[in-house]
Amino acid sequence: MLDIAFIRQNADVVRAAITNKRIELDLDALLAADKERRETIAKIELKRARKNEIAQLIPKASKDDRPRLIEEGKSVKTELEELEPALTQAQKSFDDLMLRVPSIPRPEVPVGKGEEDNVEIRKVGAPRKFDFPARDHVQLMTLHEMVDWEGPRKFAGARSYALKGMGALLEVAVTRLALDTLVARGLVPVIPPVMVKERAMQGTGFFPLGVEEAYSISADGLYLVGTSEVPLVSLHCDETLDAAQLPIRYAGMSNCFRREAGAHGKDTKGLYRVHQFTKIEQVVFCVPDEAVAEKEHYQLLGNAEAILEKLEIPYRVAIACTGEIGLGQTRKHEVESWMPGRDDGKGAYSETHSCSTLGDFQARRSNIRVRMPDGSLSYPYTLNNTAIASPRILIPLLENHQQEDGSIVLPKALVPYMNGVEVLKPKR
Repeated sequence: MLDIAFIRQNADVVRAAITNKRIELDLDALLAADKERRETIAKIELKRARKNEIAQLIPKASKDDRPRLIEEGKSVKTELEELEPALTQAQKSFDDLMLRVPSIPRPEVPVGKGEEDNVEIRKVGAPRKFDFPARDHVQLMTLHEMVDWEGPRKFAGARSYALKGMGALLEVAVTRLALDTLVARGLVPVIPPVMVKERAMQGTGFFPLGVEEAYSISADGLYLVGTSEVPLVSLHCDETLDAAQLPIRYAGMSNCFRREAGAHGKDTKGLYRVHQFTKIEQVVFCVPDEAVAEKEHYQLLGNAEAILEKLEIPYRVAIACTGEIGLGQTRKHEVESWMPGRDDGKGAYSETHSCSTLGDFQARRSNIRVRMPDGSLSYPYTLNNTAIASPRILIPLLENHQQEDGSIVLPKALVPYMNGVEVLKPKR
């Protein structure tokens, strides 16, 4: 959420952000709602002041003046009774529109509509060239009996699955490797709630625009989170942090849930796009300083890259264009892992991680303050980054390390987490 004073003074900048981020918002309607709200507040304050003044004058008034003052008092009371509901409506319109105002992209973010306009920064590792017909992850996992594909769909619906055997152990192994990597780098592990109130979804910027993506538990007024970023940021809602406490760096581990409402018919094969998954998310609170936030951003990105390098997966890093960054993000890098089985077996880099800076967007919405060294109050900046998300990460892990006989040679860093197993042998 932006400061309304900033919006008033920089309407053209905000309008450009709305256009470039492809957000549906009428900025003129917001400014009009703001004007109506302020004018109504001013009228109410004048009427209340006059009401109080009349209340003080009546006991001292003469017999001739008292009836007139009483009548005026009644009239002012009636006017207030009419103005107060108008203010409630004006405030609601203003608040609803404010929740849709995007943050301003950083200057280095390229303007573009979709992922084709993202700008590649670097590639790490060379895509493997197979001297045999490579299998995709569906074939490999079936061969190893790592997944029950059909059973869960009978009772849980489309895009459901059950990891089993080595598939289950692999997920536990890669998530633990990622968590240990982050803890060694100074992040505090957290297993947060995955059912949250609307306030948490709104405070972190996932509502109102992302309501269709979330699963709701209507009987309790709760929602299942699509990332532990939501509860990790919300841990400090309505708090005032001390600048000396910052940065706070969390590594959240949780199950995550997404309806994938806009992805009907897309990536329906296998485990690339599913409704339930396990994720370790990095979340940082830092002082409101762009240089500090930039340093934290690249540290988070480096953590994710370190995990991919331990898993020996080739990848590339791209800076996302304006059309690909979310409502609150001011900067986002996407990390795409090489998946040999994607694009009909031709192979493709596909997203497995994203790293985002959000400025004070979430802190303002969540009412999180920070007391600066000079005693002033400000809003901290927040950042987040995917450390690992499974089962998607299993796709490049299995496909890049497969052998001609269908066996999987595990990366050395993963072997201790698989109880010393170095090679997975197919069951079929």
